[in-house]
Amino acid sequence: MKIGAIAESALEWMALKLDLAPRALVDTHAAMLLARTVMAGAELKVFDAFSAGPRTAEETATACGLAPGPTALLLDALTECGYLRFTGGRFAVTRRARLWLLSDSPSSVRDKLLLQMIEWRWLEALEMFVRSGRPLNFHQAMAAEERDLYHRGMRALAGVAGREVARRTPVPRGARRMLDLGGSHGHFAAEICRRHSGLMAEVIDLPEAIEAAAQLLAAEGLGERLVHRPGDATAIELGDERYDLVLMSNLAHHLTEEQNRKVAARVARALKPGGTFVIQEPARAQRNGRSSQVPALLGLYFAMQSRPEVRTWTVSEMAAWQREAGLRVRRARSLRTAPGWVLQAATKH
Repeated sequence: MKIGAIAESALEWMALKLDLAPRALVDTHAAMLLARTVMAGAELKVFDAFSAGPRTAEETATACGLAPGPTALLLDALTECGYLRFTGGRFAVTRRARLWLLSDSPSSVRDKLLLQMIEWRWLEALEMFVRSGRPLNFHQAMAAEERDLYHRGMRALAGVAGREVARRTPVPRGARRMLDLGGSHGHFAAEICRRHSGLMAEVIDLPEAIEAAAQLLAAEGLGERLVHRPGDATAIELGDERYDLVLMSNLAHHLTEEQNRKVAARVARALKPGGTFVIQEPARAQRNGRSSQVPALLGLYFAMQSRPEVRTWTVSEMAAWQREAGLRVRRARSLRTAPGWVLQAATKH
């Protein structure tokens, strides 16, 4: 999946194809306006205002406690962007907004959009990071309220792909014990446990992450089958031949290559014979310019968040860590519900 200009006519297509139109302005000014408009709709609970049915602009402004004129402009913009529809003098949410932006939708990503209000401020440091090489170290710098929203936002993202991840993760037959490295909210582990009734999972994360995500884990409703275990995934003792399945989801891009190699070696020791190690990550293309726009953008963003030597990794790099640890590498599986992400699995002999 790529982000960018979408032509609405043959003339626009030709202008973009021949670089007669300034694509850079679409990629920046137009993309900025689109992003902030949708984020504003989420922040101001505009989408939630339509959960009971269509409203006029004036009724929406009253329900949300907003100024009528600017609210009408916001609703017009959201309509043109496909998040609302306008019929009979009233606005209503489209399926796109109902699925993803209503607070009470099971698939809602509203919390992630609220987190993006904070991430927007973080991105103001991008040029400073490129000039100086000094990252944000956001895990240490977040206030308690930001940390809470961060984990809620990550849980919202996990809800998009959770069922597919559970369905496509190769769980050994008869598996009993699972480890989720850096799993925070534990949603991926929860979905895998739901598909495999005999499986229980430990979710390792830092103590401050566990404190912020404890309610999210409890909300999965799996009781003692899904528990937190405090510790640093790069250093905590994992034991020998204890686990049938180890999942490392969205953690490798915060670690250096050497750290990832060491984690893979420790995971290999912790797996039972026949056990599986799954790395879930946005996969950078093997060569530059080969359709990995989002993973490349994320690689820059993650480095700014954590440290210059981290990035998004290629499938070959992830597989190499597993192979060096003595595991038998499987073919990576791309996720349909999370374009750009892969499941890279390997099995212990």
